[in-house]
Order: sequence, then structure tokens, then C-alpha cells
Amino acid sequence: MTARRAAKRATAPAARAKRRPASQPRGPAAKARSRARRPALEIVRPPEHAKRQKPPRPIGCAIVTVSDTRRAPDDRSGALAHELLERSGFEVLRRAWVRDERGAIRRAVGALLRLRAVDCVIVTGGTGMAKRDVTPEAVAPLVQRELPGFGEMFRARSAEQVGAAAWFSRAAAYVANGRLLVLLPGSTAAVELALEKLLLPELAHAVRLLGRFSPGA
Repeated sequence: MTARRAAKRATAPAARAKRRPASQPRGPAAKARSRARRPALEIVRPPEHAKRQKPPRPIGCAIVTVSDTRRAPDDRSGALAHELLERSGFEVLRRAWVRDERGAIRRAVGALLRLRAVDCVIVTGGTGMAKRDVTPEAVAPLVQRELPGFGEMFRARSAEQVGAAAWFSRAAAYVANGRLLVLLPGSTAAVELALEKLLLPELAHAVRLLGRFSPGA
């Protein structure tokens, strides 16, 4: 074989590669780049869903802060939840502060769930894995039904803030005494995330589904 023919044969694969259309991605990396160029899906709610977000009366909420140290003056998470609820047009009817003790938590939450005007009880603190984090166990006897999607969505979104540690959280939502009961971590970032992205957009809808409004309202 002459030197010229050998050189031509060696360069043939490279020439064929150059002639391959650019529209044919090659390998996992190219496929990933192709997917990244696709436009994001836009979720559009139907008109009847938007209508369900308008409550016929103010929705009553209560906030319980679970902590061995925080009380009203330095309860930043509870204060933030209070502010976000009122800015969204909901009423905060009661606030309570209890220590990380099962009995105290259960009594405080149970009393609020029995108030006729309360549609939703939000509990901040005690949802981690530390020894004193007992909020889920404290409210367990009050729960009628679990709403697992809330915790799943919260941890998925929380991972963007805290990374893999998001699975440490036991944030959750339940139906208790016909009301919505929501358990959140005690940090302000977690409260802001949970309320702004998950709870507030659907709170009126959830209360309606629970039958808390007058028939036909």
C-alpha cells in the first residue's frame, strides 16, 4: 500500500464524521443537551379551578410554634407565617407557643382544631430527627387522614435549598377534625417555601374540599 493510499484511508472516518448531519445527536451528553433546549412545560389551570380559589368567607388559621426556647418576641418563623397568611387575605385567629413535649403539643393543637372558626392549623418546629423533635408523634392521635403529597413536594423543593439534607425533614399535612393540619420545620426559609409555593396557592381549595364552606358557596 502506498503512503498516499494509507493516509487517505486513515482520514476517511474523520471525513465521514464531519459529513454527518448536526441534527443527529451522538451519545448521552448530546442527548442531554438536546433535552435541555426544550421549552419548559407551562401548567395552566382550568377556569373552574381558579374559581375554587376564591373563598366565600375569610379562612381562619392558627399557628403553633414548637420550641424549648422561642416565644412571641423572638419567634421569627411564626411571625413570618402570620405575615404571609395575612398578606394573602387569610385571617390568623390564634397563636400558641409550646415546648417540645408530646402532651403540650397535642393539647395545644387539639384545642385549636376544636375552634369553630379555625379552618387550618400550622405547626412550626419539631419535625426533624433529633431526640426532641416529637411533633409528628404528638399529633398522630388527632389525625384522620394523611396527605402525603405535601411532604413529598416540600422535600423536593427543599432540596434546592439544603441539598440532600432535605430528607431529614418530616414536614407533613393531614386532615384532623375536618380541618387542615400542616407541620413545618422551624426555620424561616422552610416556612417561606412551604407557604408561598405549596400552602397559600391551594389553601382555599383545600378548605373547600374539606367541606368547611356552606353548601353551594
